[in-house]
Amino acid sequence: MKNENKPRFTFNTIGLFTRDNRATVDFYTRTFGFSCDWDGVQPNVELFLGDMRIILFPREDFEKMTSQKFRYPEGFNGTMELAFDVPNFAAVDKEYENALANGAQSVMPPSTEPWGQRTSYVADPDGNLIEIGSFVC
Repeated sequence: MKNENKPRFTFNTIGLFTRDNRATVDFYTRTFGFSCDWDGVQPNVELFLGDMRIILFPREDFEKMTSQKFRYPEGFNGTMELAFDVPNFAAVDKEYENALANGAQSVMPPSTEPWGQRTSYVADPDGNLIEIGSFVC
């Protein structure tokens, strides 16, 4: 259910802390069509697709900037997901295969769930989970 109250702010960005900005930029631009004008040097990267924005920042640089050490998940990051809604069930299968062809790791192949969604999961180069799903046959 949507909240009808006027929001105090908007949410349009996810930030990911990377091991390798180049690999992550290549993955999201090739796999999902994000655009990026990164110079390949600066640590801060912005990826755009419509109203979506993903920012990338190397883990080492973030720790230097904050003077903190962080622990990062090993393997698949089960603490959050990026969810991409595609137009229909056939597109779930197509985009899942496209992601694998571009280097994603399979987490869960396309499956039609009891609640009426066809969904799949892959992981990006840093192990971040990406859901590709649709509620439209």
